[in-house]
Amino acid sequence: MKSIPTDVALRLCEEVQEEKGVRLFSQCWGCLKFTKGEPLKRCFVTSSGDNRGCRFINSRFDAKAGSD
Repeated sequence: MKSIPTDVALRLCEEVQEEKGVRLFSQCWGCLKFTKGEPLKRCFVTSSGDNRGCRFINSRFDAKAGSD
C-alpha cells in the first residue's frame, strides 16, 4: 500500500469530518477528543510513518488514487 502524505491525510480527515460530522462516540469524535485536535496525534498517524491508521482516510485516498 502506498503511504499517504501528511498534508493529504489532514485534508482527507477534514473532508471526512465535514461529510460525516463528528457525532458523539463516533470514530472521528474519539480521535479529536483524545488527541485534543492535534493533527500529528490523530488516528491516521502511524509509527511506520505511512499515515494509514484511519480506515476512512485509507478508503478515500485509495479511491482517489485509483481514479488517477
